[in-house]
Amino acid sequence: MSIGSVPFKFRVSVDPEQCMVCGRCIENCSYGVFSKENERIKVNSRNCVACHRCLAFCPRDAIDIAEKPTDYRSHPVWTRDVREAIFNQAKTGKIILSGMGNAHPYPIIFDQLVLDACQVTNPSIDPLREPMEMRTYLGKKPAALSLKEFPNGDVELLTKLTPNLQIETPIMIGHMSYGAISLNAQTALAKAVSHVGTFMGTGEGGLHESLYPYQKHMIVQVASGRFGVDINYLERGAAIEIKIGQGAKPGIGGHLPGEKVCADVSCTRMIPEGSDAISPAPHHDIYSIEDLKQLVRSLKEATEWKKPVFVKIAAVHNVAAIAAGIARSSADAVVVDGFRGGTGAAPRVFRDHVGIPIEAAIASVDAKLRQQRIRNEVSLIASGGIRESADIAKAIALGADAVYIGTSALVAMGCRVCGTCYRGQCAWGIATQKPELTQRLDPETASVQVANLIHAWTDELAELMGAAGINSIESLRGNRDRLRGYMLDESLMQVLDVKSVGA
Repeated sequence: MSIGSVPFKFRVSVDPEQCMVCGRCIENCSYGVFSKENERIKVNSRNCVACHRCLAFCPRDAIDIAEKPTDYRSHPVWTRDVREAIFNQAKTGKIILSGMGNAHPYPIIFDQLVLDACQVTNPSIDPLREPMEMRTYLGKKPAALSLKEFPNGDVELLTKLTPNLQIETPIMIGHMSYGAISLNAQTALAKAVSHVGTFMGTGEGGLHESLYPYQKHMIVQVASGRFGVDINYLERGAAIEIKIGQGAKPGIGGHLPGEKVCADVSCTRMIPEGSDAISPAPHHDIYSIEDLKQLVRSLKEATEWKKPVFVKIAAVHNVAAIAAGIARSSADAVVVDGFRGGTGAAPRVFRDHVGIPIEAAIASVDAKLRQQRIRNEVSLIASGGIRESADIAKAIALGADAVYIGTSALVAMGCRVCGTCYRGQCAWGIATQKPELTQRLDPETASVQVANLIHAWTDELAELMGAAGINSIESLRGNRDRLRGYMLDESLMQVLDVKSVGA
């Protein structure tokens, strides 16, 4: 006997009194939910992923989507998701893929940290009337400065400074490759970061030539598959990032389904059209910190020591020790990606069950680097699950120099977080390579929306800093005294190195 069908995840209904049978729902749904029959709109709810494209474009608000209209018998252990995963794998014998970030209801540590504010004896700062230093420099900092003074009062800096990235806000956009997202989406992100004075990552998919005008705001990535990597690619980036791990799938490589490898992606990634782009789990030339150091120095040598080199790792239990080793490898920054980091495609079991939260990872890395007196040797970038400006303030107070955002930037462009990026059917033109879908995303409009988000978060961050009596990002970094834990257990507060509320 076969397993049979399972209950709908979403039930779509169309109000016949409101519907004018204009067909916009049919045109806009890329998943085949709607069709026309006998001058009425027919619905196949089983295909719905709740991308909300139909709702956005229905002129009469005639469409309604209900989640889990029919469910299984409730059970605390054998949940709907668990049962349906078993049904799926019993039918196919395959690994279940998923998109976006961790979908399990783990507690969010950011939500149990509160920020401090000044009162009376330690007055707050008004960011509307007083200068707030939001500029950040990413890269190695000297432990001390050597100066030469002249009789006329002039000073010459004798210490040789290594290249740093200058960003006007501590917010950057993380690595999302051409292939995982559309060229229109990458173009929108590139325009946004150029406008606000920050940087974005190319992901492991190379750099499309249409993005060359924005290369001064690009961080090019070298991943284990080395897709699209050549000297032209390396020289075009303002910085280079070696991707060792990713928060959504620690311990494994990347996977871009062949359905998304169109002719343009094929050319940019230097792989055959229609073939799966699978990155190996490890870099096959890196099996130790010494090996990593060799690659870091090789990339610096190839680019004449003019560009900082970052190393990206997933947040795992020994992340602090790994980061300390990276700090000694000649790298200029460590990117730590927490287990809520998004992805275009990952095995569901990895996305939901492997890795640790970014809050604990950043705090432990910062503490380890300070204990070993090498905090100045690398900058620290937090990534994975940054949802709002308060998360940024808390991440920096825990020790980060800056943050990467990813999913939030996609949401600013219209993403509904439906989690089916790996299918390449994105109705909003973001996570797809189908021409009829990618053209739905206007890079100009989307870039303004992303830039607006970064501007708004930067302004809110300045307000939060002013309330805490802080007028520069540098003063907020690692300033745990501005944080208090609320309903956090003692052991976790020790990892975070924060006091309880009321203390």
